[in-house]
Amino acid sequence: MKEAVKLRSKRAVMLLSGGLDSTLATRMMLDQGVELFALHFTSPFCTCSRASGGGCHSQAQIVAGRMGIPIKTVSKGSEYIEIIRNPRHGRGAGMNPCIDCRIFTLKKAREYMEEIGASFLVTGEVVGQRPMSQRSDAFRIIEKRSGSQGLVLRPLSAKHFEPTIAERNGWVDRENLLNITGRSRKEQIRLAQMWEVGDYPCPAGGCLLTDKTFSIKVRDLFDHCEDPDMADIHLLKVGRHFRFSDGRKVIVARNEEENRKLEALCKGKMPVFIADGFSGPSIGTDAENGAAPEDLLSRLFTRYSKPETCPPFTVREVTPDGERKRSLPQNADFTEIEHALLC
Repeated sequence: MKEAVKLRSKRAVMLLSGGLDSTLATRMMLDQGVELFALHFTSPFCTCSRASGGGCHSQAQIVAGRMGIPIKTVSKGSEYIEIIRNPRHGRGAGMNPCIDCRIFTLKKAREYMEEIGASFLVTGEVVGQRPMSQRSDAFRIIEKRSGSQGLVLRPLSAKHFEPTIAERNGWVDRENLLNITGRSRKEQIRLAQMWEVGDYPCPAGGCLLTDKTFSIKVRDLFDHCEDPDMADIHLLKVGRHFRFSDGRKVIVARNEEENRKLEALCKGKMPVFIADGFSGPSIGTDAENGAAPEDLLSRLFTRYSKPETCPPFTVREVTPDGERKRSLPQNADFTEIEHALLC
């Protein structure tokens, strides 16, 4: 039988993105003597990027280290993919299920809170900052559906809400909480300067699911694949994507870096055709819809190889069963592939 965890009133779970708002909220709670345990969620759809290549995960680790608090990282996996496919509370302009996403993260945070004996949750959310998930009515839905009513303290906007359990019980001083609203970050930047909080990333991280162009590829994947895995999701971020009239999916890498990424992600999943001895793209094809016809490959290599490349094109076909070379002629009729281009 699992040993019961002792409840500690001034212990809280901090949902730490590594961005400016959650960093400030962390600082505010530490100043009030709250014992924090950071929880960071990673997503394949995050657009954060840093020179170090670590993205928001790296920044969250840096913030937690500087603040002297432990941090746990949770990856949004297959369970999250199903939320994107069938969101209960709708989507934004793209494929972004913002309300359902927030319900998902708060459920996980509440479970972690109970696991470590914490008493409440803290986020860096600001009323009116995000149009879908940070409205007052959306907050109420999210808390109800996640089972966290009264548990979520939002220090930057606390005075726009009814007092939470932590405030009512005196675990935190409401008078020292803020009333920030809206999309402007002027007040947060002022606080960062005053508290000497530096080297923070872009004030708000982004999500590829809000991008209408990227959402076309996500929607197409769900329309043609009953059970996509994380490799399918990561493939959406590489290359040009085509869907042909026979249902075949083709991905054409844009540059040398994408060539290597595509080859790695296609390994064991779908055949990939690699330029051999000339400057051209690597091309992945959906194996479930049969072998890629030579005519189609010829059009693709003609269209997307360097102009000075002289046919025939020698390519390596790499499949789970082995590797062989193929010689492809030139074919400059691009009508079919232009019509099939998703983005």
